Amino acid sequence: MTPTVDPATDPTVDPTVDPATDPAVSPAVNSVVNPVVGPPAVAGSPRLDLAKSAPRVFRALIGFDAAAREGLDPALVELIQIRSSHLNHCAYCLHMHTNDARKAGESEDRLHMVPVWREAGHFFTERERAALALTEAVTLVADGGVPDDVYARAAAVFDDQELAHVLAVILTINTWNRVALATAKIAGTDTR
Repeated sequence: MTPTVDPATDPTVDPTVDPATDPAVSPAVNSVVNPVVGPPAVAGSPRLDLAKSAPRVFRALIGFDAAAREGLDPALVELIQIRSSHLNHCAYCLHMHTNDARKAGESEDRLHMVPVWREAGHFFTERERAALALTEAVTLVADGGVPDDVYARAAAVFDDQELAHVLAVILTINTWNRVALATAKIAGTDTR
């Protein structure tokens, strides 16, 4: 049996912060906090709910996600999250972030071009193209690291603080993709 942390008695958990209602928690994160449970991954053996089974870990991820987004254009954040979700084959996150992007005013044309952004570069700004290239390199880091030219391209269009936040968004979406995939979240079941 996996031990769980009791937020009521754990001094490291802020009992006044409810990830389900905290305005600092993004809608995308909130849907992972309050997911609709899908079918069991293995007959008779449903997958765990990370938020309930490891609340301190989950709250740390929420805080990291919120801090990563600070100061970045929300459209850029969604493009990063969409591209990483494509590469990680995370249908749950891809569905969520394309819907979030639409709600934020993103055009269908641009959403359709994200997977082929190099061939349709005119749909994206230089900063967006640099962020998409960096997203691919970091997401697929095991395939050859982050090439110097990809990093230099991003460093040329983002100042150090922006670049740190872009990297942090890439890291957080890769983490959320892995949470959704490991716990068998089903696309279209977020309850926002």
